[in-house]
Amino acid sequence: MADTSWIKTRDDGPLRHLVLDAPPVNALRPARLMGLAKVVAEAETDTNVRAIIISSACKVLSAGLDLKVARDFNEDDQARIVDGLNVAFLCLFACPKPVIVATDGAAIAGGLFFVLTADHRIATPRASFGLAEVRVGVDFPVGPMEIARAMLAPKDLRRLMMRGQPIAADAALACGLVDEVVDPEVLMDVAVREAQAFAAIPPVAYAAVKQQIRGDTIARIKTQMGKARGAWFTAETRDAMTAMLGG
Repeated sequence: MADTSWIKTRDDGPLRHLVLDAPPVNALRPARLMGLAKVVAEAETDTNVRAIIISSACKVLSAGLDLKVARDFNEDDQARIVDGLNVAFLCLFACPKPVIVATDGAAIAGGLFFVLTADHRIATPRASFGLAEVRVGVDFPVGPMEIARAMLAPKDLRRLMMRGQPIAADAALACGLVDEVVDPEVLMDVAVREAQAFAAIPPVAYAAVKQQIRGDTIARIKTQMGKARGAWFTAETRDAMTAMLGG
């Protein structure tokens, strides 16, 4: 099942806006992730769309997995969320069109992959970024793991993944996780300006260069996604998720 209701779409000339709108924190669930993949695929095949902008109607970009729901997942549910994370973020990462993300608030755990898959990343000073998976007792599905390896320097991969603590916008800018930090009042104006600049690039050449850069990672993800894996959760996971929720 694909739930697209949480993503509001709007066209602005050659730009397709995807606004995440699942209050309060755009929490990720299997159906929502499959809906994301569907919406991105539709933008990819629409010849009128030359660039995609991702933003949020909430106070955060996304806080990642919906822990209140996930801590009660059985093994089938765990398989569905892993599939959703793999499919949705591979779809974004492999999209041949420019993807620009505008972040005004937290992008944490699975929510960070909206940023890591994007071609240009814009944030405000109140944004924060992190990979909290280790703190909730899970490892990384193959898609997010390979995307993180490709998009983060080894030292930043270590810092974000091994401690699970977020970093502020200035630190994200310094390490290249984001490309610009701008005032909240102009965030969407800057996102549109940058998207228009990307949209002016010859699209066939853009898609070809993007494939050259990301093709090896995409191939590894597709190969590994086809291999069976067991339960995602361990004996630690439910207690860790409960602790993160405050008991």
